[in-house]
Amino acid sequence: MTEKTGNDGSMRRLYATALELSPLVLFFIVNGKWGIFVGTGVFIVATVIALPCYRWLEKRWPVMPLVGGFFVLVFGGLTIWLQDDTFIKLKPTIVNCLFGVILGGGLLLFNKPLLKPIFGTAFRLTDDGWRKLTVRWTLFFFVLAAVNEIMWRNFSTETWIASKMFLSFPLTMVFAFLQMPLLRRYWDGADNPFARES
Repeated sequence: MTEKTGNDGSMRRLYATALELSPLVLFFIVNGKWGIFVGTGVFIVATVIALPCYRWLEKRWPVMPLVGGFFVLVFGGLTIWLQDDTFIKLKPTIVNCLFGVILGGGLLLFNKPLLKPIFGTAFRLTDDGWRKLTVRWTLFFFVLAAVNEIMWRNFSTETWIASKMFLSFPLTMVFAFLQMPLLRRYWDGADNPFARES
């Protein structure tokens, strides 16, 4: 039973990753064929489809994809309406800075690790663990914002879009993987899924 539940959890994470990546892949492909404005329209439609799929898969509305999706609709809509691709290029900078400010502000102003209500159903960490994890993700969101600014201001639109798939997304996956020692160390309970086999 435990093995089946673990396998189900792994499959859900795999599907969630595919859902997160698929609008970006479509954006990349369509932009290469028909340009950024058509690509942005497809990106919006794919995001609108992906969000209810997230809801069905996770049995709740995931906060980060929902916020990101909202900004895709707003900035993507402005891009198409005003025929100015600056808006869709700025979107990752603004979203990542927003997450960084919210998480960092929660710690500095209220001493609250706001990552806990976001990932609390997936991870059970001690208070110290949640604080450390929140600090790390806060800093990483600002790194992602800086990467986006460098890419869209200094490279072509095609290179910028490719960087979302082949730079920012892999960086996020690697960063998340590198948090496993922290999760292992600060897990609150005996059923630590990140514990090494003895």
